[in-house]
Amino acid sequence: MQQNSPVKDQFGRVLKDLRISVIDKCNLRCTYCMPKEIFGEDYVFLPEDELLRFEEITRLARSFAALGVEKIRITGGEPLMRRDLDKLIGELVKIPGIKDIALTTNGILLPKKAKRLKDAGLKRVNISLDAIEDDVFKQINGKGVVTLPVLKGIQAAQDAGLQVKINMVVKKGMNESQILPMARHFKGTDVILRYIEFMDVGNHNGWDLNNVISKQQIVDRINAEMPIEPAEENYYGEVASRFRYKDGGGEIGVISSVTDSFCGTCTRIRLSADGKLYTCLFASDGFDIRGKMRNPLNDEQLTDMLAKLWGGRTDRYSDERSEEKNKNRRKIEMSYIGG
Repeated sequence: MQQNSPVKDQFGRVLKDLRISVIDKCNLRCTYCMPKEIFGEDYVFLPEDELLRFEEITRLARSFAALGVEKIRITGGEPLMRRDLDKLIGELVKIPGIKDIALTTNGILLPKKAKRLKDAGLKRVNISLDAIEDDVFKQINGKGVVTLPVLKGIQAAQDAGLQVKINMVVKKGMNESQILPMARHFKGTDVILRYIEFMDVGNHNGWDLNNVISKQQIVDRINAEMPIEPAEENYYGEVASRFRYKDGGGEIGVISSVTDSFCGTCTRIRLSADGKLYTCLFASDGFDIRGKMRNPLNDEQLTDMLAKLWGGRTDRYSDERSEEKNKNRRKIEMSYIGG
């Protein structure tokens, strides 16, 4: 299975990144992602036999690598709730062309699993932490969990030799009070803190543009106390705007997913836990690749099918967000597609 040339969509965007959701369950109920009013005790998650098997995920990743994918990110739900995840990572790292494998997690299970993941070949983790003060964090996560388990997870990841970034979703009325305390906590460490504008992903998070704290507001607030300056991007299509502290205290990032559009440089495709492919984070429908794979389909046919899927892609939701046709559009849930 050899790649002839990078596959491009209808706007000439190449395919470089594959995001794989391995489970739809999570051990938290964050208000902007899986609010407990919707995802309660009686909520029916995917049964295990409907989850894509590890060998199926690996086969798909191999085909995507043949089409130019270089980076893989494992997501959920909470991906560390999927048993034997290190075994999947151990298979993915063997795929020719895959240069980087990362994981997005809330960090709570990392003390038990970080070393095994690193030994399997994982390089980086993005850990979600939306507040450093316990009273605020407990309100956000819907389970009354304090920050200590997450902080222990961060330490465990560092001890295992994993690069760590922290993702903080910022929402007006929820945690804007934590912008500066979070910056103070991680400034001068090896951990990169990234602020994320509250996004209109899914249908149950009560998204309203009035609840968005913009990139400029975040930057201005930090700069007033801890002067920062723009830094160059690390690679084409990087979603975070980078800023470095002028005193050498490290860097932060801001993902302006609402006030800026990334559509023009988007190189990402997403695989849900039950085997559907989504060519946009804000998609309504997915392509059932699991059903295709479980029928007789050789590797060449699979790769051709994936190439045609990406080649027909016309998604540009961030560019079209304000258009009337998108006002009542239903979108896939963040907990299902993995961000």
